[in-house]
Amino acid sequence: MSRNEPRWTQTWLGGVRAAGVDLGYPGQRLGLPEEGSGAVSGWGRRIAALVIDWMICTWAITQLLLRTNPAEQPWLPVVVFAVQYVVLVGAMGQTFGHRLAGIRVAAMDGGDPRWFPVAVRTVLLALALPALIFDRDHRGLHDRVSNTVVVRM
Repeated sequence: MSRNEPRWTQTWLGGVRAAGVDLGYPGQRLGLPEEGSGAVSGWGRRIAALVIDWMICTWAITQLLLRTNPAEQPWLPVVVFAVQYVVLVGAMGQTFGHRLAGIRVAAMDGGDPRWFPVAVRTVLLALALPALIFDRDHRGLHDRVSNTVVVRM
């Protein structure tokens, strides 16, 4: 084996990039820029937006406005999250958490997503597991099914 070739363990432990395969940057296959506005959002921004939205739904709406203990009715914050998500993403393309994190949900044509795909995306997002299955463009299963992508503003 020459020095230029990777060890056999690096080809499967390190993934295809360790084997020398160039997959490009996230979003390149979709025709999106690598950096700046319109680029695929990174995981940090997406997780920050999710945490902000979840805190708003759990504490501000469920506990303060509805005066309900989430421990007694654990399904209620999920319903509140789903309703606010469908309304805000369907109307504006982003939630409050998305806005604070500097990201938005976009249809693959670049515009705001339609209502039905947003509803489908929200149901899959509320199930959590589809969001954990993602591709190299950082699109979860919920994004792929609804034909959307989360981009930076």
